This record gives sequence, structure tokens and C-alpha cells, in this order.
Amino acid sequence: MRNTIILILCLGISAGLTAQVGNNSGLLNPNLVDKAELQGLPHVSESLAQAIIDARPITTPAQLDAVLSASLNADQKTEVYGRLFRPLNLNTASEDEIMLIPDMTGRMAHEFEEYRPYSSMTQFRREMGKYVDENEVARLEQYVFAPMDLNTTSEEDFMTIPGMTGRMAHEFEEYRPYTSMEQFRREMGKYVDEDEVARLESYITLD
Repeated sequence: MRNTIILILCLGISAGLTAQVGNNSGLLNPNLVDKAELQGLPHVSESLAQAIIDARPITTPAQLDAVLSASLNADQKTEVYGRLFRPLNLNTASEDEIMLIPDMTGRMAHEFEEYRPYSSMTQFRREMGKYVDENEVARLEQYVFAPMDLNTTSEEDFMTIPGMTGRMAHEFEEYRPYTSMEQFRREMGKYVDEDEVARLESYITLD
């Protein structure tokens, strides 16, 4: 029994270290929440909630910002981003997108870019931990992800993509090796619609 508990703990620690998407359980994802949840956010009216839904799949923070900017001012958007955010790609997000993270500073935005390319969240935590304490690293982590290579990422790491199912993680691996993103789109299109393929694709890369 004791050995079993130790094994479970080790597996849990391992999963936390290898995850490619930050622990964002404190933030809602604009692609996955329903209209009622959106309307429960500060400054989000019924019409704005519908505009967010109509914009799906939202694949970048800039895309979400464009939707919110039609109705909200900068301070109102910042308040929303404390509750709702589209995780940004650590390797490709613009400085403007990084600055959308609430309480982000120009210095930290620079550090985000300084350590590119990121291969894992472990790397992100280590590098950002040089500048801020672990609580702030954990807060920042909610807003980011490290893109996953289609041909090398584990099923366990694919499961950290928001809204991922075990079936789809298995299908990601089933068609390896991938030689193009078009191949990925074609194969995943057998199981989910075009919008969902685009949403999933936004978390991956093919080196």
C-alpha cells in the first residue's frame, strides 16, 4: 500500500513538471465557457458574451482583445482578464499580447521573450523564478503555454490542452509521424469540426 501511494505521488509530481499548458484552473477559457458563465464576468453584457461565442475559435489573446475592445475600455478589459483569458503561446506571442496579462510590467514582458524558445513549462517556471517569487510565477503561469510538437509530445502532455479528451489525445498520436499541418487538419477533421481542429492546432507545432 505504501509503495502504491509513493508511486501515485511520483506520477503526480511528474505530470506537474512536464505539463505544457500552465495551471490555469483559476481562469476561464473563452472557447470553453457557456454564455451564462460569460455574463457572470464583470462588464460582460449579454451582447458581449454572444460576441465572444461568435468569435470562436479564439486562438490568440489578441483575437479576444479585439472582441472586448469593441465594448470595454482598458481598465474594464484588465478586470475581465483577471477572470478570462486565452492562454498565449510563449514562443510566438507579441509583446502587446504579453502586456495584456494583468499587472504585467515591461521588464517581465521582456523576460518572457528573452528565454525563447520555450520547450516546457518547467523551463518557464525556472527562468521566471529568477525575477519574481513562486506565487507570482504561478499567477503568470495561468496565462501561458509552451507549444507541443506533434511528433514527440506525450499523450499525457497533450491532455493538458484545455478541453482535450483522451480520445483526441490518442488520435494525435495515432497518425504519427506528421509531415505537415495539413495532414494534421485532415486526420483530426475525421473526428471534430473545423473550428475545433483550429482550436487544437493553436496549441501545437511541427518541427
